[in-house]
Amino acid sequence: MTKETLAREIRMETEAAGHGAIAIRGVGKSYRTGKTEFQALGNIRLDIAANEFVTIVGPSGCGKSTLLRIVAGLEEASVGEVTVDGVAVVGPGADRGMVFQGYTLFPWLTVRQNIEYGPKLKGVPILERRAVSNRYLRITRLESFANRFPKQLSGGMKQRVAIARALANGPKVLLMDEPFGALDAQTKLEMQEALLDVWAKEKTTVLFITHDIDEAIFLSQRILVMAAGPGRMIGEYQVALPAERTPEVREHPDFLKLKRELASLLKHKEA
Repeated sequence: MTKETLAREIRMETEAAGHGAIAIRGVGKSYRTGKTEFQALGNIRLDIAANEFVTIVGPSGCGKSTLLRIVAGLEEASVGEVTVDGVAVVGPGADRGMVFQGYTLFPWLTVRQNIEYGPKLKGVPILERRAVSNRYLRITRLESFANRFPKQLSGGMKQRVAIARALANGPKVLLMDEPFGALDAQTKLEMQEALLDVWAKEKTTVLFITHDIDEAIFLSQRILVMAAGPGRMIGEYQVALPAERTPEVREHPDFLKLKRELASLLKHKEA
């Protein structure tokens, strides 16, 4: 192996290692009201590899969203640390994009303008912004809706715009807090397939929160299970399913087996 080849391989490995790896080290979160203290999270330790799609499932009140907001920098941990590619999270940052359950779009801006909003704030020239919005309009299949306003879109389309807007900032990590929870059943299935299509193209690290076991299995490479009192990890499952997640995969024996295991674990912890 020549020195040039070795240097190129080392450079490629370094670049791959530095693109959205999340480390959560001993994170805890407590809230105090008067003399009463509530511990929402206790000693969460977790590693998520660059470009990995990880989903957290658990009952309401187990701290899933709190953990996600700490990773996003929207809340501070009481103890512990979160890093992305070795850099400590101390607040919101362009390296992390967030998609909420609600449609957090600017109603006075068109679809294209919503997507270009972040790059515009950064001072990206208009031609570059247009190239960015064209890319994500194409990826999210919204090209024919570029000049429409949010009120003219369905719920699924609004969430596609929200995903495109988050990706337009070039984040290493996409954080998603039950983004499809308010959608009807058919639209939810369509959006799950659309998200996997986007992820396959972008290979952004995804940390996804849901109550829906089927959704977690369909989307994920790895599933983490949380329980409350305080919020903590109680299970971890690799999803051994074909990389191409077609609707038929929901009838795969491994899908059904994992669904039973997760349902049993969650039922036991909620009892």
